[in-house]
Amino acid sequence: MSSLMSFVPSWHIWVLSIAAFLVPFLLSKIFARVHDFIKSGGNFKTASAPSPSSSSVERMPFSGDYAADIRSVLHVIGENSDLVIRKFPMSKLDAQGTLFYMDGMQQQRELNMRILEFFMFELTRDMLSIPFNGNGLLPFYTLKEATDAIEFSRLVLFGHAGVIVEGVPCGLLIQNPNTSNRAIVEPLSEALLRGPRLGFTEVLSENTSMLRRQGFSEQLEMRSYRIGNTLPKDVVIAYFKDIVNADLLKEVEARVSNIDIDFLADSGYIEQLIEDNYLSPFQQLQNTERPDRVINGLLEGRVAILQDGSPFALIAPATFSMLLQSPEDYYERWIPSSLLRMLRFFAAFLSLLAPSIYISFISFHPGLIPTELVLSIIETRQGVPFPSLIEVLILELAIEILREAGIRLPKPIGPAMGIVGGIIVGDAAVQAGIVSPILVIVVAVTAISSFSMPSYSAGITLRLLRFFGMIFAAILGMFGTILFFLLLCSHLSRLKSFGVSYLTPVSPYRLQDWKDLFIRAPISLMKKRPAMMKTRQERRQT
Repeated sequence: MSSLMSFVPSWHIWVLSIAAFLVPFLLSKIFARVHDFIKSGGNFKTASAPSPSSSSVERMPFSGDYAADIRSVLHVIGENSDLVIRKFPMSKLDAQGTLFYMDGMQQQRELNMRILEFFMFELTRDMLSIPFNGNGLLPFYTLKEATDAIEFSRLVLFGHAGVIVEGVPCGLLIQNPNTSNRAIVEPLSEALLRGPRLGFTEVLSENTSMLRRQGFSEQLEMRSYRIGNTLPKDVVIAYFKDIVNADLLKEVEARVSNIDIDFLADSGYIEQLIEDNYLSPFQQLQNTERPDRVINGLLEGRVAILQDGSPFALIAPATFSMLLQSPEDYYERWIPSSLLRMLRFFAAFLSLLAPSIYISFISFHPGLIPTELVLSIIETRQGVPFPSLIEVLILELAIEILREAGIRLPKPIGPAMGIVGGIIVGDAAVQAGIVSPILVIVVAVTAISSFSMPSYSAGITLRLLRFFGMIFAAILGMFGTILFFLLLCSHLSRLKSFGVSYLTPVSPYRLQDWKDLFIRAPISLMKKRPAMMKTRQERRQT
């Protein structure tokens, strides 16, 4: 009996274990209540930016007086140094006109050679018949009519070319965008050895056209929204109408339309404003630069969100397994793809728990280490003045600082700085007796494992949680490491992304979806779409 009792932890270990469990539990309850209170309080109410056609917006209709209409436009636009105003005569009308456009947002050659030439030398009185109808007036451009000076001025500021013609009781808006955009290149954050080389750009129209060019289907639908109170931006929701679940689509549309913010600098703003639980460290929408990944997500019944000015599209809902899957898994044969995917899951485990396990073994459970290895570790730790937690924190923080510095430095010297700095810091720390050589190996393996994550955001999350795991291990040893892992699993099992459990298909258990979890089954066997999505069309192969 006494030998059995020796394996039972003492009373203070039990007290610490209970406290370590209750404190995070109580904090999670408090944060959940605060989150529910804020959400119910309606901080994210109002939909998109107000439309000029709304009754709540002041109107300033064109009067038909040429000089007065120009004054009204200049009054609304205000003092903008990049506003270009060009007056021109129209020979066939014996009248004059004024062109408005923003410098840098128009192709001046196109304006001079086609639009101005048409107005100056080809426009006739018959084309300006009453009632005026501008449709077809410029067959090579999209032409709109604006009867209000505020609407006219707003669209000029947004990039249209505006023309006011003497004798015409409205303004003409010509959509002639500047096409000097960034070239379509391979995504930097999701490079593949095999697969398409296309990546999204900052132009929304180009991104939607990339999705269209993935295949010809009339079922692919896109709905546009304008979000932003001060600087509105266009946001598009894409989905397959014959596949997507109606409740999921309605929920995504409701959350996007209820965003209330001045300016969306990137799709990351949308991600943070519409996620289920902003207190969770895990991302609840997947971000990607790859059109092929977006299309594959839509074919599984998911919804994509694209924003003008951002090369990153969002896919909702997201699950934990999606963060460890790469598009290349589906372009290679299923056996090597499955092995690489299992290797990624193992690397994620090492990235999260390797330093915690090291601290647990060294500080609390050296008897679990083989004798020859533990003697070698004790020998290498001779002269190290710090406990294992401080030792690990010093090296981990040094690696994180080097990694961040390598990202911020210019590209030619960034990778070299990371590699050389890591070697120098690690070797110098060992030579100075600050850390042990075995710890350098553990931290290096941990850092390399974190680089294997296909999603950069997922790698950041694991790097953050790694430090909490080390603190648990330093307090309770292996009991703390296991407790930390159980608390993490408990949080993930409760986390949802647009109504879908984050750990699906592990919890809740769905055997059908395990064909694309730890392994990637042959494509010929994956005949059904994920059951968790509850799609309208269950089968992807007939």
